[in-house]
Amino acid sequence: MTATAPAAEAAVRKGSPGAARGPRRRTGRIRRIGLPYLLLLPALLLELLVHLVPMVIGTVMSLKELTQFSLRDWGAAPWAGLDNYAVSVDFDAPVGKALLHSFLVTVAFTLLSVGLCWLIGTAAAVFMQDAFRGRGLLRALFLVPYALPVYAAVITWVFMFQHDNGLVNHVLHDQLGLTDEPSFWLIGDNSFVALLIVSVWKGWPFAFLIVMAGLQNIPRELYEAAALDGAGMLQQIRRITLPSLRPVNQVLVLVLFLWTFNDFNTPYVMFGKTAPEAADLISVHIYQASFVTWNFGTGAAMSVLLLLFLLAVTGVHLALTSRGRRTAP
Repeated sequence: MTATAPAAEAAVRKGSPGAARGPRRRTGRIRRIGLPYLLLLPALLLELLVHLVPMVIGTVMSLKELTQFSLRDWGAAPWAGLDNYAVSVDFDAPVGKALLHSFLVTVAFTLLSVGLCWLIGTAAAVFMQDAFRGRGLLRALFLVPYALPVYAAVITWVFMFQHDNGLVNHVLHDQLGLTDEPSFWLIGDNSFVALLIVSVWKGWPFAFLIVMAGLQNIPRELYEAAALDGAGMLQQIRRITLPSLRPVNQVLVLVLFLWTFNDFNTPYVMFGKTAPEAADLISVHIYQASFVTWNFGTGAAMSVLLLLFLLAVTGVHLALTSRGRRTAP
């Protein structure tokens, strides 16, 4: 009797509802934990197909001697190793010198465009904080350049920059008399200015939208208290607005920098396959190296170098901003 009692008791426990509830709870917990990852799986697969796979293929292409003669069967093209990279960074040779010039032009263009976009967007967002009649209409009008399709907007600017019958020369030369003769805006040194104008016109509404959203999180009581203490508008912007917008501006500047540095549509639509030397952005330069001269190996190596540069800039930016958050009081 004493030997069979524990076995009978164990059998009773095994058949009890509490014993079955334990595995069910574990199964339900596993389902709850795995469901989010299961829902993210399609997006991860699409990300793999759209971004990571082309990056891997481009890296492999940069290690091959891939030209128009071996394009039909690029997998069987001879290996070049790091020769394409050596040619790209040889700044004494024509290819490397042209790439360095394009890189410097892109850096100058990006810094000016991002700075002006942030400045104009922030000023417009601060101006739109106070309620006044017609504020909603102005907000909608400010977002029109950002909402327009890129090709339609840039083509319109191309017509405006025409030498003989463009609106820009008509206003500057014919009506205001600011220039001695109509200027060429799509060739020569003025092409950089024209490209910068279009980039700022197209990009500042995004900065305006982001900064305006960030301003909504600043309590109005801070401005009221500062006004009672005698602080003017500039002091309020310096002491309250800009410090409160620091996290927003950190992300905004990084996104604008990456978008502008990689911008291909704007210069391509404005200048075509061959951009002027003053507006030779690196995105169009890599396109020319790949699809105009048919040297896909060198073009792929330039693309990889561009990717590494942007990754380095992003890493430094994130390191500096995270250090600033840790040292902030």
